[in-house]
Amino acid sequence: MNAIDPHASSLVLVDYQARLMPSIHGADEAVARALVLARAAALLELPVLGTEENPERLGPNVDGLAQLCVQTVPKTHFDACADDLLAALDAQAPGRRQVVIAGCEAHVCMLQTALGLLRAGREVYVVENASGSRRPSDHAAAMRRLAQAGATIVTHEMVLFEWLRDCRHPRFREVLALVKAAT
Repeated sequence: MNAIDPHASSLVLVDYQARLMPSIHGADEAVARALVLARAAALLELPVLGTEENPERLGPNVDGLAQLCVQTVPKTHFDACADDLLAALDAQAPGRRQVVIAGCEAHVCMLQTALGLLRAGREVYVVENASGSRRPSDHAAAMRRLAQAGATIVTHEMVLFEWLRDCRHPRFREVLALVKAAT
């Protein structure tokens, strides 16, 4: 599998909706890591897209994340690819074939969206420690299934340092400060 290329990747954050977060195991940590990813992506000028499941009923994504997304795709399908995520990626991240993805619930909407991205021929990197489910067993099962399906399972720090590649990167200190502030 290839390294995550900052010039070929985009970030997709699936359904970090404020009404859903209280029922997610480890929600605070998952949201904090998603925020670090989104802030770093913004610093590095990578496109960040969000999705919201049935926003009329479940409301918007948590405030910090919502503002960092260049576009948020409202959806009713669990697989956001069925609700225009692919078109949004093509518009916001033309030519970028790698998708770094994290979200909730890991075993439902994030899983089905990642599978949809794989079917569409994208290289998918699932950020395990920035994703959540109500039950840890569902989260673990989702990660196993996604790995078997061809996604690469990563952590948020793996992504950040692959995006940077070198400690001489002009944004290294800023991204490092994000990492340190979140730990």
